[in-house]
Amino acid sequence: MITAELSGKVALVTGAASGIGLATVERLAANGCNVAMNDLAGNPRLDQEMARLRSAGFEVQAVGADVSQPEQVDAMIEQAVQHFGRLDFLVNNAATPGTTAPIPPDDFERQDEAFWAKLVSINQIGPYRCLKAAAPHLRQAKGAVVNVASTAGLYGGSSSVYASTKAALILLTKEWAHALGPDVRVNAIAPNVVEGSGWECRFDPAALAESVAELPLRRAGKPEDYAEVIFYLLAGAPYITGQTIVVDGGGAR
Repeated sequence: MITAELSGKVALVTGAASGIGLATVERLAANGCNVAMNDLAGNPRLDQEMARLRSAGFEVQAVGADVSQPEQVDAMIEQAVQHFGRLDFLVNNAATPGTTAPIPPDDFERQDEAFWAKLVSINQIGPYRCLKAAAPHLRQAKGAVVNVASTAGLYGGSSSVYASTKAALILLTKEWAHALGPDVRVNAIAPNVVEGSGWECRFDPAALAESVAELPLRRAGKPEDYAEVIFYLLAGAPYITGQTIVVDGGGAR
């Protein structure tokens, strides 16, 4: 497990009440970083996790907002900066599959206009909204951004719509690296299955087990596995930008 001295640094992590987001908050806070934890306002788990981390001595603050709402995103960034005084790192993790089970590519009825609009607004435009609002602060701090994409953006998965939003985020990572360089590094990770996040429950257990058995590492990824790579891209990797790191246990054949 890598470590870094991050005292005095400030991060904002979206979708931070569970899964990869929460694991990332824990890694950053354990290394001295102050962390603004975002999730939907009113999500009881956000306040519960904030209280738990504060009781462990970590400097964290809840900033509830819906990334599909521009005015809420602007207020979230402002609240985080006002509370901690600066912003060094942004982790664009908030996302939704929009479905409780995979949708076949030819099922256009379930992938209707409303489905497209919801996923694009949250998964694709949401990170843009956060980046745009945070950019002046990140430039001042010479900071870093990590977008949480997905292997679905490379190979498909969940639904054509979900996969397309994650593919777009992979491309946008390169675009934003050029837009914010040389002051700010922008990278992404592409996770596969996330054990313990609840998302793996959307797939047939037998098919999931078979897929995991084909991985060189023979196990599904845990939130902590993905948080480790996010942490590296934020706290280290000074000459890496515009890249998407695939984190999938080696990939199935």
